[in-house]
Amino acid sequence: MTQEKPFIDIRDLTVTFTGGRKPVRAVSGVSLSVKRGEVVALIGESGSGKSVTLRSILRLHNPDKSKLEGQIVVGGQDVVKLSDADLSSFRGKVASMIFQEPLLALDPVYTVGEQIIEAILRHESIGKDAARARALSLFERVRIPSPERRLDAYPHEMSGGMRQRAMISLALASHPQLLLADEPTTALDATVQIQILLLLRELQRELGLSVIFVTHDIGAAVEVADRIAVMYAGRIVEEGTTRTLMRSPRHPYTRALLKSLAHGNVAKGTRLETIPGSPPDLSNLPPGCVFADRCSLALDSCRQSVPEIIKLTPDHSARCHRTDQTAIAV
Repeated sequence: MTQEKPFIDIRDLTVTFTGGRKPVRAVSGVSLSVKRGEVVALIGESGSGKSVTLRSILRLHNPDKSKLEGQIVVGGQDVVKLSDADLSSFRGKVASMIFQEPLLALDPVYTVGEQIIEAILRHESIGKDAARARALSLFERVRIPSPERRLDAYPHEMSGGMRQRAMISLALASHPQLLLADEPTTALDATVQIQILLLLRELQRELGLSVIFVTHDIGAAVEVADRIAVMYAGRIVEEGTTRTLMRSPRHPYTRALLKSLAHGNVAKGTRLETIPGSPPDLSNLPPGCVFADRCSLALDSCRQSVPEIIKLTPDHSARCHRTDQTAIAV
């Protein structure tokens, strides 16, 4: 039986920002694949390279101040090699993004409806009335109350939750196959966060979308993702199915993230564990394992050589010299 090709296949992606005094390698040799209809979460602390990886898929970084190396194949197209004209068509129609802060992503001088209609007209040869009807249908699908009236509202006239729903409508306007969600619930209160997560999962299943979901909240990742890739200092340090990573994490950083997660088994009054220290300076990475200085299992050898990705099972891999010491369920 021929194995299904992934819809998105990233190989050895490296992103270096060159606009400062020293080059900063924000992403270093990342490889990641996503099947059709699959949800993969990228998790890790701020500065781990999650959003940089996501934005690289749409080539949103300033080419004059950054260098992108590697291969990003989406639906058979190598995004790195696309011309400006092809890239314009690719954005929105093949892949689209839900940004972290919709108030900044949406243009304040146009109504939300006008912006969605413009996105539809850019990719499809239909009339403005038909585009407005599509925008209205999208608002109804994401459950925005009084959708006809909200189409004519400006971004600042909507609540945070409604703006994020409008952002999801904009991302879905041209029937993309790949949805990139960049911390879409961070700026929302807990109740609205849950509503948005449930909505995203429902839409993903209904439309058969491939999704890459970026978050620093491992609890949110568990709710929506089929697989999780853990990033640290620009590298993927562990990857596996959500069930596997929750039950048997094999990288000390993954274990530390799970230990810091509040859940039903934590006794009242118990202090959650924290990860000592801080992530390394990406412009001056230490030799060896980048997590060694914060790792309780680190040996001298960990600080001397960069660990390779070890394939533990067909669906589980980790970048650690001591995977034999970390197979402990959380």
